[in-house]
Amino acid sequence: MRIIIFANGSLPDLEKARALLRPDDFILCADGGTRHALALGLTPNLIIGDLDSTTLDLRPLTQKGMQVIRHPADKNETDLELAIEHALTLNPNQILILAALGGRMDQTLANISLLGNSSLVTRNLRITDGVEELFFCRDQVQVEGRSGDIVSLIPWQGEVTGVFTENLRWHLHHETLYPDKTRGISNEMTADVATVSITSGLLLIIHTTGN
Repeated sequence: MRIIIFANGSLPDLEKARALLRPDDFILCADGGTRHALALGLTPNLIIGDLDSTTLDLRPLTQKGMQVIRHPADKNETDLELAIEHALTLNPNQILILAALGGRMDQTLANISLLGNSSLVTRNLRITDGVEELFFCRDQVQVEGRSGDIVSLIPWQGEVTGVFTENLRWHLHHETLYPDKTRGISNEMTADVATVSITSGLLLIIHTTGN
């Protein structure tokens, strides 16, 4: 099973977001992310959160079988964190988070930080909107796209050692990237698949697709 989580950030291109979807996806909305699912003509399987951002009448959706899990407004987690925690209990093969970028900077940074949780080491979890895709490399990852796509490598929480890349224009050969330097920004794919591997640390991969 693959789970699509809609957060309450920006979704810059509905058609590119639509191209990511499959008919059998489980649609989970973090509170205000419901608006994006509905804009794409989807009926969510589940809405979770304190519902302070949802101004819609949910009764027609619940009548179609949608489940609602409501949390109190005074809570320690964001709605997206609650959505991710619930999604993990369903043991999916992959989790894609849409509309987690844009809008408030604090929310955007918090959303990215959620992917760095050590409990997600074995999970396939990514933020994407069809234009930008973000995920972490802890060992080795592949970036799937097209030649000419932009790939940025950003050290997260400290330096990253042994960075080795294949099919990127500016090849990194067992190098160290530092969080206060911009060495890994704006590399370019030279094939449809690029590979990034590291020896230690946590490396944020940002893949920006071409037109």
